[in-house]
Amino acid sequence: MPIFGLGLHLIVALFFAVHAMRTGRQMYWLLILFSFPLLGSIVYFAAVFLPHSRLERQARLAGHALQKKLDPGCDVREARDAFDLTPTAHNRMRLAGALLEAGQTAEAVAQYDACLQGAFAGDAEVILGAARARLAHGQAAGAIALLLPLQTRQPGFRAEETGLVLGRAYTACGQRAEAGEQFIAAAERAGSVEARVELALWALANGQQAVAQRELAEIAHARKHMTKHALDLHRDLLRRLDDAVARNSA
Repeated sequence: MPIFGLGLHLIVALFFAVHAMRTGRQMYWLLILFSFPLLGSIVYFAAVFLPHSRLERQARLAGHALQKKLDPGCDVREARDAFDLTPTAHNRMRLAGALLEAGQTAEAVAQYDACLQGAFAGDAEVILGAARARLAHGQAAGAIALLLPLQTRQPGFRAEETGLVLGRAYTACGQRAEAGEQFIAAAERAGSVEARVELALWALANGQQAVAQRELAEIAHARKHMTKHALDLHRDLLRRLDDAVARNSA
């Protein structure tokens, strides 16, 4: 039994050692894991593996979602307090993002515009956030004006999200062909549920039945395998799609 226990400890240590090598951890972790198989594995699990695991991320997201339900204004309040205490560009960006997520789009636009005047004027994250805020505030043309140069200059920067925001802005401006190009590129590049739903919505609205049916089939397959958390995350998006399909079938 002691030999079996030691062998199990070594197997666990070997598993974490492979994880450490694949994720580029410092070599001293290998020394810790194989010098102290049981203790080293426990330390690695608590210090490295768990904080970067999907389970931990899902728990953190679930906890954050629960906090927002119990106290919807907490993110804006904390971000505003941080900016009032230390009015740095970073804290202004945090406040702008919190305002946007809270639906306070007018102030979010103002805060992002202030960021665009400072040292972070050319920062891709700021530009994308400012474009999202403008689109949410009904300024679709302003969002396009921000994102087109960014997409040309940095085509690899968060390409799916940039394409989706740009596609929605084109849709709001009635530029259907340009919107379709963005949605098609996003779906081909990432194949995420969000990209496929946006492409399906565009196809249904523009009479592209072959594209719509292809994407609807892919989405239906993905929905069968979604967790409850994933379904909750995409609830509003999928409801929009179901409503569009119902209208198209009527």
